[in-house]
Amino acid sequence: MAGELGAAVQAELRDLARRFGDPIVLDTVIDDHFRDPIWKRDRYGEVCMVIRRPNGTLLLSIKTFYPSGAFRLPTGGIHHGEGILASVRREAHEETGLETIVRRFLARIAYRPLSTPAAPPVFHTFAFLLDEISGSLGSLDPSERIEEWREIEISDLPRVADRLERIDTSGSEDIGGDWSAWGKFRAVVHRAVAEALA
Repeated sequence: MAGELGAAVQAELRDLARRFGDPIVLDTVIDDHFRDPIWKRDRYGEVCMVIRRPNGTLLLSIKTFYPSGAFRLPTGGIHHGEGILASVRREAHEETGLETIVRRFLARIAYRPLSTPAAPPVFHTFAFLLDEISGSLGSLDPSERIEEWREIEISDLPRVADRLERIDTSGSEDIGGDWSAWGKFRAVVHRAVAEALA
């Protein structure tokens, strides 16, 4: 369980806000009837990589085991003891094969479980805008199982969130619970990023 963020993480978050701008801050309650990724013990949170291509579009991906149409902004886990900025740089390269540069700190989201909403957060998402500077699009980590990439306009983010919120419970792999709850969880960062980039 993630719980409250430690002093070192809080200090890095203050530094990131100073360097890349103050993010939108959300503390939200989610239906926690799924395990992956919010209950994974190897991480306390994730980075969301809002990668802007040279033509101004943003990258979405879908994995081989996701429900049909569940494209989303790519994310990657922040392992215990790993810095947030180091994580966003590492994950962006591993997942896309692209060289990127961090431009803005867009959103900081804490998730509390619907089952115990007064409890400390169980997971955190930190979203960053990155600009693609070179490379060829393609995951360098086959274990990510990225099936397809899609480019969207910033104005399409609310529609992506709408689609994620309407996912039914079918999927080809067990995520330890309900795909519908997972989709609603995933929609949150898309709405926050849309607001931050508006």
